[in-house]
Amino acid sequence: MIRAKIVGLGAYAPKRVLTNKALEKMVETSDQWIVRRTGVRERRIAEEGEATSDLAIRAAQQALERAGAEPREVDFIIVGTTTGDMAFPTTANLVQHRLGCRTAGSADVYAACTGSIYSLSIGAQYVQTGKYRTVLAIGAETLSRITDFTDRGTCILLADAAGAAVLRPSDDTAGILDTDLYSDGQYWELLYQPAGGSRNPATHETVDKRMHYAKMKGNEVFKVAVRMFVECVGRILERNGLKADDINLFIPHQANLRIIEAAAKRVGLPMERVFVNVDRYGNTGAASVYVALEEAWSMGRVKPGDLLLLAAFGGGFTWGAALIRW
Repeated sequence: MIRAKIVGLGAYAPKRVLTNKALEKMVETSDQWIVRRTGVRERRIAEEGEATSDLAIRAAQQALERAGAEPREVDFIIVGTTTGDMAFPTTANLVQHRLGCRTAGSADVYAACTGSIYSLSIGAQYVQTGKYRTVLAIGAETLSRITDFTDRGTCILLADAAGAAVLRPSDDTAGILDTDLYSDGQYWELLYQPAGGSRNPATHETVDKRMHYAKMKGNEVFKVAVRMFVECVGRILERNGLKADDINLFIPHQANLRIIEAAAKRVGLPMERVFVNVDRYGNTGAASVYVALEEAWSMGRVKPGDLLLLAAFGGGFTWGAALIRW
């Protein structure tokens, strides 16, 4: 089977920076408390009128430029997002049109923060089977649009950004070696948005009750998330005959520094081989792993031949991992 390879990466974060000091004026919290509990020091927030597709397009354009690919060459676009521009059309459809990708197929994948791994896995399989030659996989979010800035449990974490990867057939041993995707709906009440769908469509009552914002039970999410990280990482390593010592860099979903540290410790990876940027970006949902991967690559922490391990978890719950030989 053909192996899919990342030939171009892109990332974009809004210019507006929301620091912990600024949050102290909005909700009962403190910089010290936020850093201790989450590791976040600042996050990016989209400007008024700036939507998820706007961020996605900026990241995609950079990825295509770095790949040396023209928009007309893209065969398929897959966008992981929880905060699409609207219920329909899909955000991927809007990106396809505005990028000028002719009649490329497009779809959104709705897997919360694991949208990064899901979109990468789906895109890779289209390339691996030979169905498409050039696939654009994107993770993009404007989580600030569903953030209740009176709820310190969520507003200190959630933020906005987008990341993208251009996938093409590999002509050497580099590429996406394996991916794993999982879900378990029994945990849906730990992290969800109550209203806005068919269960609770928008009404004056749902708006008044602040039901269109993300709700999270932080302590419970922490416990399940760490377990999910450890399980999926263990499975993908075992299936490929690898150990933690073989991994050059672990790039996890940037949800919370405490979760990252706990998961790395249980997996057996020292923090020197774990990439962290949650302090500067916060939790950017489906964009998180893409943004971290692009930054790690830009900083020179990803070199040819390196073995990368990517992993994420998200509301639902969904979780997954990917192994990449760079």
